[in-house]
Amino acid sequence: MNTLIPYFQHQLLDESIATRKMLERVPSDKLDWQPHPKSMSMVRLATHVAELPNWIPMITDEDELDFSKGNYAPQPINSNKELMDYYEKNLKDGEAALERVSEAELDKPWTMRNGAEVYFTSPKKEVIRMAISQTIHHRAQLGVYLRLLNIPIPGPYGPSADEQ
Repeated sequence: MNTLIPYFQHQLLDESIATRKMLERVPSDKLDWQPHPKSMSMVRLATHVAELPNWIPMITDEDELDFSKGNYAPQPINSNKELMDYYEKNLKDGEAALERVSEAELDKPWTMRNGAEVYFTSPKKEVIRMAISQTIHHRAQLGVYLRLLNIPIPGPYGPSADEQ
């Protein structure tokens, strides 16, 4: 019985609505801003939120991500338009991956590593869930950045204090 793939498809679609609303608020003139020296810059955080749907095909089509191989690099983003275009492309790639993957493939292990250092190995279905959860987590983090810049925050699941 197919149950996980439709669930992930639904989650990806639902979260895309809130994610799109948040990313649309990222100001092109504040991309280098960061709230603290240890924090990511606005552009790095927003790019990460925008790239996360593309982790789905990386998970379904590959068995690992090895940072030591240099096959991962953040997309350079110079404007909100580029950010939004990047997000929409990655969302389509994530949706397409869920269309073509089988339920059996989701039980196979997937590993994140940096050479010999293994960060974790989990079934692909758990890593897809983690990618969707990371979207939610980092989207909320982005909301804090926007709040600190006095940019109204959209509500993800209902109206925010700025929308009432």
